[in-house]
Amino acid sequence: MLKQWIETALPTLISLLELMGIFVVAVSAAGAFIRYVKGLITHAEGDVKFALANGLAIGLEFKMAAEILKTVLVHELNELIFLGAVILLRALLSFLIHFEMKQTH
Repeated sequence: MLKQWIETALPTLISLLELMGIFVVAVSAAGAFIRYVKGLITHAEGDVKFALANGLAIGLEFKMAAEILKTVLVHELNELIFLGAVILLRALLSFLIHFEMKQTH
């Protein structure tokens, strides 16, 4: 009973988390672009790079949460290896983004 409920509910939750990640990345990219254009017009100093990196890091965290939940639905070793590789790559990207943010500030 619980296994069946998990197998029906998790795909929806995973899709929601992925959509949240996409939304966060899109909104932060649009906001950073607007800040960049404002900076070009007004010649004001703005931390566009940090704002974009912060949004990318948060969006990536949502996407990693979805990938971690996908591991519950894995039925074969090949799927687990693929998901592990995706999680590893996203963790590496997250680390690089956080490193870049620390270098900026």
